Amino acid sequence: MAGIGVKLKRIYHKNTITTNIIGFFYSTVVTIAPVLVVIINLMLMQKVLKFNTVRYIDREIFSCTVLYVFIFSLLTTSPFNAVLSRYMSDVIFEERYEDVQPCHRVGLMTNICFSCLFAIPFCFWEHLIGGVPIYYVFTGYCCYVGLVTVFYNMLYLSICKEYRLISFYFLIGMVTSFLLSVFLRYVCKVSITYSMLLSLTVGFFLTAVLEWAKIHQFFPDNSEEYKRVFSYFRKYWHLILINFLYTLGLFVHNFVFWGTDMAMHLVRTFVCNQPYDMATCLAMFTNISASVIFISRVEMYFHERYRAYSDAVFGGRGIDIRNTRKRMFRQLGSELMTLVRLQFIVSVVIYLIFVIFLPGKGYAGLVMRIYPMVAAGYFVLFLMYSEIIFLYYFEDLKGALLTAISFCAGTFLASLVAVHLISIFYGIGVWVGSMIGFTVAYMRLQWMEKNLDEHIFCRGNIMKQAKGIKPSPKVFDLREQKKSEVSLETEI
Repeated sequence: MAGIGVKLKRIYHKNTITTNIIGFFYSTVVTIAPVLVVIINLMLMQKVLKFNTVRYIDREIFSCTVLYVFIFSLLTTSPFNAVLSRYMSDVIFEERYEDVQPCHRVGLMTNICFSCLFAIPFCFWEHLIGGVPIYYVFTGYCCYVGLVTVFYNMLYLSICKEYRLISFYFLIGMVTSFLLSVFLRYVCKVSITYSMLLSLTVGFFLTAVLEWAKIHQFFPDNSEEYKRVFSYFRKYWHLILINFLYTLGLFVHNFVFWGTDMAMHLVRTFVCNQPYDMATCLAMFTNISASVIFISRVEMYFHERYRAYSDAVFGGRGIDIRNTRKRMFRQLGSELMTLVRLQFIVSVVIYLIFVIFLPGKGYAGLVMRIYPMVAAGYFVLFLMYSEIIFLYYFEDLKGALLTAISFCAGTFLASLVAVHLISIFYGIGVWVGSMIGFTVAYMRLQWMEKNLDEHIFCRGNIMKQAKGIKPSPKVFDLREQKKSEVSLETEI
């Protein structure tokens, strides 16, 4: 996220309505524009290719394929990308740019191999047991690998602060995907669902190739120091667990409801719960603006306080450290409260819009009964993740891990109870889990405020650690000084 605040300060400098709108749209481009581009592309393809005329079973197989591609690509890439992001940040800070290429290659192979461990057995199962055509299975697998590669390459461009470039590459990929789907359907006479799946796969691979080319343009040299990258996986294993558990917590309540009587089983391989999954999707859209607000506020205001505290730690007096620490945590509390207020207003407005207009579009009944509680859960969830980011600022990996464990376990256990409740409380699992995670993270931030000096100065992380001969603890020896004085007098 570093570097976004500089641009935002320039935009918000005049403090007018126009600059505020521009700043909001810039934050949107930085955070959620790629997601919106993909969703708009899918909606346009469904409209132009007349997706509603397809057989029900074919529509649901396509929807489940896309759903599985997105969910499991996030689950398999998030654990390793956090560690690789940390390695990249350290390498760039130390100006060892030749080490970026080894990191990129190791990370790419790790992500693809780990992803394929789950994807390949499922593809065999889908074809042999479900009877899905092999060409459709293979295309779905390629779509999955393409999205995994896209997510991974985004990491490097984000660290290089090329946020607009990421959105631009997604735009190119999805425009190409849409045009290709129209060509395949109306010129080549390919089936609607396969045209959409194949074109989406090509769009993801095109986006990944553009990102890969830009990365190699930024970092052309290769030091071939691959062992350093693997050492980070051992050193920062907390990050692997944190990101995996957080991502798992995002979907574990869906997995629980996939095992209920409400679930729909397709060709004996795909499982989904259409009402609950749709309610989850709407809830995520309701609260996704929290990411935009968080980026806008934190990068503009909190990062400045954090930087002042860091400067005081390395070059200031004791009173400077205490004063900057107080200002920093005061700003942290202010930003959390501002995020709560703004996101609450936005969520209520979007909720009312959905409640009023979506029933006329076919989203009624069970979906709209489940939606309110899930939306409330995702509201707290995004606040919890903001606290995790603050814990990252202080390098409190233990606190972030406790938060992720609490969130994931709480969501899973509460969802097991929620399946036995009435439909309006089906989403209480994600709300309970998010509240537990939010509480744990908040208590950890309070502890950090009281013990920040000990956390920073007493862990031995300020100075770089290395193996070697331990230096002597002796600072001054009077006998040695007297001997040197006597020898000096003798020589004279």
